[in-house]
Formats: sequence, C-alpha cells, structure tokens
Amino acid sequence: MKFNVFLKTLGPGILFASTAIGVSHLVQSTRAGAEYGFALVGFILAANLFKWPFFEFGSRYAAATGRSLIDGYQMISPWYSRLYLLINLLSMFFVNAAVTFVAAGFLQNLFNIELAPTLYYIPSLILLMFSFAFLALGRYSLLDTGIKIIGSFMLISTLLAFFIALFKGPQKPIVYEPLSAMIGLESLPFIIALMGWMPSAIDSSTWNSLWTMERSRQSGYLPTVKESVFEFNMGFWTSALLSLCFVVLGAYLLYGTGNSLPDNNVGFASGVVNLYAAQLGSWTFLIIAAAGFTIMLGTCIGVMDGYARSTARVIAVMQGKAEKPAAYLWWLVLITLGGFLVLSLFMQAFNQLVSLATTISFLIAPVIALLNYRLVFSEHLSKADQPGPAMRLLSLAGIGFLGLFSLVMLYYLWWG
Repeated sequence: MKFNVFLKTLGPGILFASTAIGVSHLVQSTRAGAEYGFALVGFILAANLFKWPFFEFGSRYAAATGRSLIDGYQMISPWYSRLYLLINLLSMFFVNAAVTFVAAGFLQNLFNIELAPTLYYIPSLILLMFSFAFLALGRYSLLDTGIKIIGSFMLISTLLAFFIALFKGPQKPIVYEPLSAMIGLESLPFIIALMGWMPSAIDSSTWNSLWTMERSRQSGYLPTVKESVFEFNMGFWTSALLSLCFVVLGAYLLYGTGNSLPDNNVGFASGVVNLYAAQLGSWTFLIIAAAGFTIMLGTCIGVMDGYARSTARVIAVMQGKAEKPAAYLWWLVLITLGGFLVLSLFMQAFNQLVSLATTISFLIAPVIALLNYRLVFSEHLSKADQPGPAMRLLSLAGIGFLGLFSLVMLYYLWWG
C-alpha cells in the first residue's frame, strides 16, 4: 500500500485500539498478571484470536458495501436491528460508567487531587462533560485527530514501561504452576470479565464500520477492502500486543509480592502508578501517570462516540428515515446522564462495576458474533470481498468459543 493511501485510510484502526486499550488492558490485564502471573495468558490470547474475525468484519463490510453493519442487520431482518438496539440499551450506560470511573481515578492520581467522600463524583462528572463537549463540538474530525495524538503517546509510554520492567526483571520469582493448581471455579467470574473486553466488547464492531465510513467521507478517499482490513488489523494486533505487555507489568511488579490493587478507582490508579514508579524509578512517575490517564481518556471519548453514533444509526434505519444530525447529540446527552446515574450507584464498588460491565459484554458477545457472521457471508458481499476459508473456520470456532463460555458463566451465576 502506498504511504499516501495509507494516511488517507488511517484512523478507524487507531480509534479501535485506543478504545480497546482501557479497562481491559490497564485494569484487567494488570490484575491478571498481578494475581495469576502468566496463568491467564492463554485466555487473553484466545479472546483476542477468537474475537478478531467479528471486529474485522466491521471494516470489511463497510469498505465492500459503503454501509455499516447496522444497515446490514436491518436489510437481512428488522429483528436483527431491534436486537442490536436492545443490546446497546442494556450495555451503554454500564460501559460508559465503568470506563469513566477508571479514568477519573487516573485523573485524580495524575494531578494529585484529594476529595472528601461526598465529592468523589466530581472527577467523573468532569470527564463525562469533557467527553461530551469534545464530541459535540468536534464530531468525527476532532475525534480522529485527538485519538491519533493520544494513541501515539499511549503506545510509546506503555512500551517504555514494559521494556524497563523486562530489563529490571520480576520482583519475585514467577512460579510456573499447572493451570489447574492456580485456577478453580472461584476464578471463573474474573476470567469471564477479563475476556469480556479483551480486546474490546464485540458489539463495538459496529462502531468500526461507522468509523470506516466517516473516515472515508472525511478524507474523500474510498479505500478498498484490502486497504481497510490492513489498517484495522494494524490497530487490532497492536492492542492485542499491548494486552500482553500489561500482563507482564502486573506479573513482574506485583505477582508474589503480597501486594494487591485496591478496590476503588483512585486507590487502583494510585496503586498502579506508584508501584510502577517505585520499581521502575521515581523519574517514571509522570510517564506512567500520564500514560494511564491518556489511555483511559481515549477510551472514554471513543466509547461515548461509539454508543451515540451506533444508537442514532440503528434507530434511523429501523424507522427507514435519514439520520438527523441532532440525534447524535441527543444520544450523547442521554449516555452522559445515564453513565453518571450508574456511577452514583457504584461509587464505592470499583471492582463490581468493572466486572458487571465486562460480564454483560461477554454474555451478549455470541449474539453479535452470529449477526456479523450471517451478514458478511451473505449475498451483500461478493465472493472476492468475503473472507477466505481459514477466516470462516476461525469465525465458526469463535462463535463456539464465545457461546461455550457464556453458557458456563450463566450456569455459574444460576447454580454457583
């Protein structure tokens, strides 16, 4: 691919990566390394691999048809778009609240903000309002530019911390125990939560199709399927690589030390940043603190845009009418208010909020996976634009993987 063509295509993959590298990586992957060493790496790799086709389908479908996955759902069956709307409504407020709550902790840590318990909601409210204003004023253009800057800083700072940790080595010897000796039934909720947003929730695949279309309108260039898929895969596998970096950081700096990460957003942020700085050198404090905050800020903005954009679109296609520009703004308002309401209910339950949001995402993942598979292997795409046999087999395996673990989790919730 020519470099000038790549620059015109570049955007949706970075947006995806920035949105993905948030709670799943900074919180869940770090906690996985801290509590289990490298025992859960296989689950992280499996989640990335088996979810990959369904995210890739978003870019592929948009480039091949000029439509979003959401439009495709409606074209196959109105019940598909209704189901997608229901999934959005069930998850949007919890997901938005979870990423904002985590980001607020890193904001307070970065600027050393101490608040009375009655004022803990203020940083979250500030971030919600900032994300709202950022998107309401700038729409996709500002989002695209801002995320590229945030993403670049995030990548550099994370890799710097990772290589410093590798150079210094683990704080305690990492014992390679058999998986069965480390993981029992009581670990299942965390494993499900870990995979729920690893690297992101599958319903965000529709966001990528919408971002692909928006980037094409912004740049004035219509990329080929191959170009769009390449750009997306670059962002996807970068996020997958970074998930392993955070596992290593958690394992090297926490596993076996007897230290644990607190169950509140400020405490967690402070614990991660201070621990990393203490072990990697005090000079790294601002690097780690700024990296954590920028990671979560990018996630907050991307999540709010994705939910507002996708919900406005699905309602428009269900009504068979042109999408009104004001609809996006109205959904931004509603998501901001709903996210703050959820935050007010979970202000003292950091882990519970994160686990609830990620578990919801994992339980609905098989449904979205089936919808995307049905759509991409339909008559909407020519044989040349459809994935090859290997990707088809991988996507079927992914549906089975997601379905199996969802059933196991439902069994655990019901009988556990």
